[in-house]
Amino acid sequence: MTSNIHPGQHIHLVGIGGSGLSAIARILLGQGYRVSGSDRQSNAQTTALAAAGAVIYDGHAAENIQGADALIVTSAVKDDHVEVAAALAAGIPVYKRQHIMADLMVGKKVIAVAGTKGKTTTTSLIVHLLRECGKDPSYIVGGVTGNTGTNAAVGIGDWFVVEADEYDNMFWGLKPNIAIITNLEWDHPDFFKTQQDMVDSFRHFVNLLPDDGLLIACADDRFAVQLADERLSKELKTRTYGINQPGPYDLYLLERRRRTYFWSYWADYIQPVGDQTRFEFNVPGDTAYPIVMPLPGTHNILNAQAALIACEASENVQTGLLAEGLRTFKPTARRFEVRADVNGIAVVDDYAHNPMSIRAVLQAARQRYPDRTIWAVWQPHTYSRTQALFNEFAQAFTDADHVLITDIYPAREQPIAGVDTPALIAAMNHADVRHTAAFEDAVNVLVKQVKSPAVVLIMSAGDAPVIGVDFLKAIQG
Repeated sequence: MTSNIHPGQHIHLVGIGGSGLSAIARILLGQGYRVSGSDRQSNAQTTALAAAGAVIYDGHAAENIQGADALIVTSAVKDDHVEVAAALAAGIPVYKRQHIMADLMVGKKVIAVAGTKGKTTTTSLIVHLLRECGKDPSYIVGGVTGNTGTNAAVGIGDWFVVEADEYDNMFWGLKPNIAIITNLEWDHPDFFKTQQDMVDSFRHFVNLLPDDGLLIACADDRFAVQLADERLSKELKTRTYGINQPGPYDLYLLERRRRTYFWSYWADYIQPVGDQTRFEFNVPGDTAYPIVMPLPGTHNILNAQAALIACEASENVQTGLLAEGLRTFKPTARRFEVRADVNGIAVVDDYAHNPMSIRAVLQAARQRYPDRTIWAVWQPHTYSRTQALFNEFAQAFTDADHVLITDIYPAREQPIAGVDTPALIAAMNHADVRHTAAFEDAVNVLVKQVKSPAVVLIMSAGDAPVIGVDFLKAIQG
């Protein structure tokens, strides 16, 4: 299914306050569409969109779609939704994100960033580096970027940088010239019923690249390596990156390195220094560039490498100039976002909601705050994810000294018998893990027991960041 939308039309977005549709709405406004949208309640994104010219409705009703030429809906919206049903009855086309993405990028070359973890930060890094080098890309990011203060914009440059969301196969609607695979761990089990389903979906995404396109894949991730190897078997242009000297996979491909379609980059001499990470970025056949970036964690070293490679390949910008741009990068909202550091107690907000993300963020916290006690506050996200990745979640918190787990955030799901926080805690082999069902329970424990020096890390893809907000209010008086 493809769309026929074009500037000047009135497009109505159902679920406009979400990270995905709010970014699309901003692009539509910038391209000359008339935009309206509805959501269950207003938020910072809907307020910003209203100020930019969109018509925003609190709540859903059939009359909200009046005058619309097309609807765009989130993956959670079904055909019996009141606005969708009204549109279908009136013959108004209804599209998912996958169906309209290519229309938003006509005339642009596309850098698409995919992966279970790291795609938001990597996308933000690419946008920032291109802007620092005098380019002006269009972009869609799954969070508010620290440097631009928004999650999307229409630029006058040649490139469109997009976070390629795998859920509901959204990224199948893209036409990438450069594709990045940061990593791949089974997630979204409500949509991808098996790990192989997810791998196959990523394979389809990679195969959207034209023959003269470029795949950039993390050599430290087995599934990303698999997809890279498949592309290399066709002698199509591929770049890999990783930590330390190239591993067995790259050694196997040493002969290929002499050919133009395969280069391998790597980072070494890694040194955490306060809120910075320093390392050397090794460029094949060139040199090792010293990198300083204001981001903690091994995962962010990988993210930075992917961004550097993509920017160098897209605009032929010298790596040394790009490296300077990393120094001024500001974290994306809710990606290891330090809300405050009060009397030796740091409160950090992160979107981590799967085992890979949790492990990476806790490792980053341990690196950034080596002498502090780590309190992990986690809100499990959806029953299906908790059930499918139950054992992985139970083993993900080894870098935390104390763990508080709230009730599961259901999102669009109904409860599953036997899948709850007490069952998860019973399976965890951790010295201090507690069920703080309500947010106020978590806040009370934190207020009473957290002692400086400490870091309180709130991990949630739902509404639990309010725990950090309320805790800060309590300790700040």
